[in-house]
Amino acid sequence: MAERPDDERPSPSQQPAQSGEPASRTASSGRRTAGLGLALGALGVVYGDIGTSPLYALKTVFTLDRGLVPTAPDVFGVISLVFWSIILIVSVKYVIFILRADNEGEGGVMALAALAGRVLLKGSERRAAAVLALGALGAALFYGDSVITPAISVLSAVEGLEVISPAWTAAVLPVSAVILTLLFAIQRWGTGRVGSVFGPIMLLWFASLGVAGASEVIRHPGVLAGLSPTYAVMFFVDHPVIAFIAMGAVVLAITGAEALYADMGHFGRAPIRRAWFLIVFPALTLNYLGQGALILRAPASRESPFFLLLPDWAQLPMVVLATVATVIASQSVISGAFSVSREAMRLGFLPRLSIRQTSRHQYGQIYAPGVNWALFVAVLVVVFAFGSSTNLAAAYGVAVTGTFLITTSLFLVVARVLWHWSVWRLVLFGVVFGSLELTFFTANLAKVTHGGWLTLLIALVLFTILLTWRRGAKLVTARRIEREGPLRDFIDGLHAANTPRVAGTAVFPHPNKDTTPLALRANVAHNHIRHEKIVIVTGSTANVPHIPWDQRLTIDDLGDPNDGIIHISAVFGFQDPTDFPEVLRRAVPHPIDEGINCEQVSYFVSRITLRCTRSPGMAIWRKRLFIALAHNAASHAEFLHLPEDLTIVLSAEVPV
Repeated sequence: MAERPDDERPSPSQQPAQSGEPASRTASSGRRTAGLGLALGALGVVYGDIGTSPLYALKTVFTLDRGLVPTAPDVFGVISLVFWSIILIVSVKYVIFILRADNEGEGGVMALAALAGRVLLKGSERRAAAVLALGALGAALFYGDSVITPAISVLSAVEGLEVISPAWTAAVLPVSAVILTLLFAIQRWGTGRVGSVFGPIMLLWFASLGVAGASEVIRHPGVLAGLSPTYAVMFFVDHPVIAFIAMGAVVLAITGAEALYADMGHFGRAPIRRAWFLIVFPALTLNYLGQGALILRAPASRESPFFLLLPDWAQLPMVVLATVATVIASQSVISGAFSVSREAMRLGFLPRLSIRQTSRHQYGQIYAPGVNWALFVAVLVVVFAFGSSTNLAAAYGVAVTGTFLITTSLFLVVARVLWHWSVWRLVLFGVVFGSLELTFFTANLAKVTHGGWLTLLIALVLFTILLTWRRGAKLVTARRIEREGPLRDFIDGLHAANTPRVAGTAVFPHPNKDTTPLALRANVAHNHIRHEKIVIVTGSTANVPHIPWDQRLTIDDLGDPNDGIIHISAVFGFQDPTDFPEVLRRAVPHPIDEGINCEQVSYFVSRITLRCTRSPGMAIWRKRLFIALAHNAASHAEFLHLPEDLTIVLSAEVPV
């Protein structure tokens, strides 16, 4: 999680007051300014996805295979469906309820699963595991969203060139590919350098949305009738089949709602709520109303109602602004994929990934090269395979609605077990939101043969990988424990053999203090010596984002304070860097660690060579997949931040 900007501000008592101005007034003004700054930042990062939905949402609804006749009842019905979907799913469910379910300030489906799993762990380990698996499924669906969002967003913006002149049609795909290539290429520099301009650009974008929509609404105020929920009900009564199919496209208006929750740790719930109710929601409502009024006035405009809302002179500038806005929307979902990958890795669902910090102050700003380029290839394939945002819209929605349902399910667990909600409140929440989201989901399943299979395929592949790694890691751990043997017996053997000591400190990263590090066994067996100081360091990840250093370390002399062998246990939050040298530096002031020079230690790492066998526990094909994933995992030494010139790697074979 990125450190919140207000964490770095001085407290009100530390802020100097202007001459003649009360300190309390200055402090209050400073808090308001900081709050507005956070709201502007949330505008630039959180709302990029949902903020660009007007580019393609209504266009997709009115260009379905079983298209709607743009009569007043049908247009009002669609506008009502869009408006009340935004009200219920975004404003009520996410902004009012889901944002309350933070995991130590963090949000997102994986953080919610970790929170739900933690509260269930006290009653049933099996239920907690099932909840974490549900979170993994949500993460898999999010990866599908991460592939589709950049593709459909950039395509829909660049397709504005076709509105200006049909001669530009052939340039849409190449221009989109160039923009996406540049977008993924600059990821290595991080969002910090350009993040400060995201907010103002998105503020301009939402202002443009509101003005464009308001100008049409002023000319045709009758479209305001579409805000009544009765039109949505009558639309279903009059055209139940068409309305059900249309729901699969209406959901495009609320894609990105999950970003409200996923990015909560970066800004806090209050700035996100302020930005939504003061800027985003009014702008989106006006724009959708304006597009509806335009379609009523000129039915042919349904092919591109967003850009045709604008006068001719404003269309090209809007194409440029829309392209920038979609790049920002894509940036947020790509960064989200990096964060989800790191969280999945910390919770044991992915192997070690190469993660680079792109900011010294914002821990949430990271770059995962493998994830970045895998997404890039997938996005380009999708762009050229589907060719247009209209075709791609059929593939969009399944992943988002699946994530909605999973979030609702996990929220109900937290509300019941942690907040002790009554049964009637749980039933009411589940019926209102669950039934609506289930309708969205089933409506999108109807599009599986037209492209919806893509997100399901991506989710299935990723879900298989996540569960396979978690299961394989447990099997390898069991086999490894058999080879390691009890640590107490090994230490007793060192004492009995009176093994010679050599000067220096040897540090052995190891999963526990019950068994012997394989590297320690190998070092003693081959060299017939042991170091003066032996430090075994165990790192574990808790289901919370952060753990303070004063609560993180536990030091144990393993029963003998004089033999120079100690164990350090470090518990990390799933957003904390796993930095073992820093663990050693933090532990040295402890009396047990006296005599250790942190700059002159040797780190011994066990490299495990996996061998596939026919032993029970997992199918052969899953074992081979697990071994392939392990071969492509990031370096253990790099993951633990071990200095390369002080690290020695020793190999050992473990059957799977």
